[in-house]
Amino acid sequence: MMKVILEVKERHKPTLPIEAECITPKNFLDPERVFHVWKGNKELDITEVFHVRKDGNAKSADQVEIIIRGDSSNIKRVGEYMDGGRILIEGSIGMHCGNFMSAGTIEIKGDADSWLGREMHGGTILCHGNVEDYAGSGYRGEKKGMTGGRIEIMGNAGDFAAETMAGGEMIIHGNAGDMPGIDIKDGSLTIMGDCSRPCGNMSGGKCWIFGTAYDMLPTFRNEGQTSVDSVPVTRFSGDYISRGLGMVYTANHKYME
Repeated sequence: MMKVILEVKERHKPTLPIEAECITPKNFLDPERVFHVWKGNKELDITEVFHVRKDGNAKSADQVEIIIRGDSSNIKRVGEYMDGGRILIEGSIGMHCGNFMSAGTIEIKGDADSWLGREMHGGTILCHGNVEDYAGSGYRGEKKGMTGGRIEIMGNAGDFAAETMAGGEMIIHGNAGDMPGIDIKDGSLTIMGDCSRPCGNMSGGKCWIFGTAYDMLPTFRNEGQTSVDSVPVTRFSGDYISRGLGMVYTANHKYME
């Protein structure tokens, strides 16, 4: 087993983002690799941003654990294309964490910025805090968000969570913002709290809302009452504006006025 500890150095301008897509378990298997990150248009050696300590050896990415310590809230693209192993982020993390990941686990003890798990194919992301907009979605103009894997958010999520979702599973234990699951094609989205205008233009997949769905779109058909885990819910099918075959289950709902 290999453990890589990356401790963020004190920075003169900590709000300036760092692009660090090189931080994936697989990359640390190569002892000759030189790691670079980007600050704006300036390329830096990773040791200019992190204190780096590496203990042990590994033969595969699954045997590598990366631990990120310190203020990493403006460090972006950590875990991009990750295909195995584990990343533990002891604080918060910047945008695009877990982009396109296909395997492995990312655990975030703090909050995550926008586009968490963007277009991921597999693996698991667990965020203990809150997440900003576009969790599990596609990037602007893309037709598919996450197609596999699992994102679990213990806090709240921002707007457009699971936008264009095409597979996998997302669980939000708190509230979601506006338009979660918009243009969802497949997969499952669970929101334990409240949200507004869920699943517009839905064509497939399932969404469970155990709080209140505000401004429920009139283009969904009320299919009557049922229960999920002994919780009474109303079942909606739609979105019929796009001849959709999706299902939305709500414990409470209020129609758009």
